[in-house]
Amino acid sequence: MIPRFRLLRALLLFLIFPGVLAAQSATHSDDLLSRIWQGIGQAQQKYTSSCGTLTETRTSSLMAKPLVLRGKFCAEGTTRFALDYFEPSSMRIRFNENYLNVTTGDKTEVMEIGKSVRRAQSYFGRDNSLGNLKKNFTITVQEDSRDYQMKLVPRTDTFRRRLNSLVVKLDKRDFFPRSLEVDGKSGVNSVFVIDVSSMNPKIPADTFEVYKPQ
Repeated sequence: MIPRFRLLRALLLFLIFPGVLAAQSATHSDDLLSRIWQGIGQAQQKYTSSCGTLTETRTSSLMAKPLVLRGKFCAEGTTRFALDYFEPSSMRIRFNENYLNVTTGDKTEVMEIGKSVRRAQSYFGRDNSLGNLKKNFTITVQEDSRDYQMKLVPRTDTFRRRLNSLVVKLDKRDFFPRSLEVDGKSGVNSVFVIDVSSMNPKIPADTFEVYKPQ
């Protein structure tokens, strides 16, 4: 099973990243950051749900060769997320409002993380949160013919204890995430390649069904 912190971190970053960019560029005069912010704002209004495939390549000095995990995902807003890994083994991940479920085999781990998600979104996602972002990360942004790329390097111990850096690439056409690289202090590096195949699909409600504590 993916270690809990890495799984939660990847999920949280997936959910809060648009807000991070918006906070950074909304109060910054740099033209590139301004364009990114405007594009993300338009995309958030235009696309409220998406589905696609995800490939994670995990490397470490302790691993003889990279571990490649493949799966399918669907997301609805910032409150519902479903991911099914089917290779090399099956794993079912569901986030719905407050609860995260991780199922492997016949075992399901249930975690209540809604408050943490909302706290992170609030801390990094508001227009007045640039100070929080600068306090915690050194940020660089660049572009090429196809992508915008944003690299965040932790400045404070809160993030530095567990994270070396985070790199996110956005498609310049629709501002959808194309990849997410998480370089962890544990020595494990994970690159998530995201291929969005469907925008604004009607996703059945039971796709995001979760078990809740009794």
